[in-house]
Amino acid sequence: MKSFLKWMMPVSLLVTISSTLIAQDVAPAETVAAVAEAVEAVAEAAPAVVEVDAATTALFTANNVWMMVCTALVFLMHLGFATLECGLTRAKNTVNILFKNVAIVAIGLLTYFFCGFNLMYPGDAWMLSGVFGFAADGFGLASVATADVTAGYADAGYTYWTDFIFQGMFAATAATIISGAVAGRVKLGSFLIFCAIYVGFVYPVVGSWVWGAGWLDGKGFHDFAGSTLVHSVGGWGALICAIILGPRKGKFVGNDVRPIPGHSMPLATIGMFLLWLGWFGFNGGSVLSADPSDTSRVLVTTNLAAAAGVLGAMFVSWMIQKKPDLSMALNGALAGLVGITAGADCITPNMSIVVGLIAGVIVVFSVMAIDNLKIDDPVGAISVHLVCGIWGTIAAGLFDYTGSYSVGTQLLGIAAYGITCVIAAGILFGAIKAILGVRVSEEEEIQGLDIGEHGMEAYGGFQIFHNY
Repeated sequence: MKSFLKWMMPVSLLVTISSTLIAQDVAPAETVAAVAEAVEAVAEAAPAVVEVDAATTALFTANNVWMMVCTALVFLMHLGFATLECGLTRAKNTVNILFKNVAIVAIGLLTYFFCGFNLMYPGDAWMLSGVFGFAADGFGLASVATADVTAGYADAGYTYWTDFIFQGMFAATAATIISGAVAGRVKLGSFLIFCAIYVGFVYPVVGSWVWGAGWLDGKGFHDFAGSTLVHSVGGWGALICAIILGPRKGKFVGNDVRPIPGHSMPLATIGMFLLWLGWFGFNGGSVLSADPSDTSRVLVTTNLAAAAGVLGAMFVSWMIQKKPDLSMALNGALAGLVGITAGADCITPNMSIVVGLIAGVIVVFSVMAIDNLKIDDPVGAISVHLVCGIWGTIAAGLFDYTGSYSVGTQLLGIAAYGITCVIAAGILFGAIKAILGVRVSEEEEIQGLDIGEHGMEAYGGFQIFHNY
């Protein structure tokens, strides 16, 4: 039917032209010549119009479908975070960790709906040029009547709604990173308040500096999918919260660092593989189109870096501890993924292996260093997301094959994000500590947060897990 209507339009145009010429008393010969000219023009133009329109529609549809698939993959990462954190911590805190991960997704999406999206992408509505802005749509999203769902939005990449839901998944991820670093001793209510404000306001404001065409973007800072904008922002928050909160009971005794092993390495391994799978959407979707060349290359660099990260962490931990450590290998994969995220589009496959390998080595030494600093991070979130996020951001300038980005500008961005996030997280979590408190009682910590905070157990009836 649509095809029929497209071909009927030129016919109606001819009828209109002919009627107009006749009404103006144009000579018959001139009328015939004019109509013939119009017929020829329409004959040449009509097939081209149909062809271009069909190609644009097909591209627009393909891009949207790919972006929505990637959104689902990034959503799946939250299951990965939940199972990884559960596996690497004690059984008596499992319900608490699962609850936090469920709540974070809900809080992240809703705060991003109310204000985050418009803070991160202010358009021309900058209040402080390149630093802070709020889109003209105000609180909430554009109305159904005004939202752009045409191929004119984002260069035929995707619709306004696709844009929001994909970016909303990223927002929730920043808070999930913090969850692992404070596991086993944080008050649930205090943590959720912190997440709502940090993800609702801090994350989108600093995100606008690059992805919202802010001041750092103008200086040429590059972060393809979020080594700094997502992972380091979450990592800085995790570092400050872990310092203010203090370590779990029994983690540090005098100068000794006592390992507190997780209760389920199968769960942790499942979590890592879910996260690895989710990175197909995290980095693959950040191409912001279904372009076959760019998307496939980004997926190659992403996965090579992850594989190299596993080997880097595996060999180094094996050499140091004399036995291969599964938890280090798992974090090595994530380190490689975080490390390549900033430059997955501008680093060659060969160099992506180098980036991932170095990230895998870095994460092992970082975990050890953070323990020696007596900062308790039960899942290695600070090492994976902050330290390797910094490395990945530097690597995007160091190994950029396009010649477009510099290490100096990358360092400037790292410093700007670090200073801002440390101050914001410190003020926010410090204020919550002063007003509400942030740590559960010693009795509750020993008993487990599942009973103390939720009144239930993840493994009811399995005595082997009690008090572990």
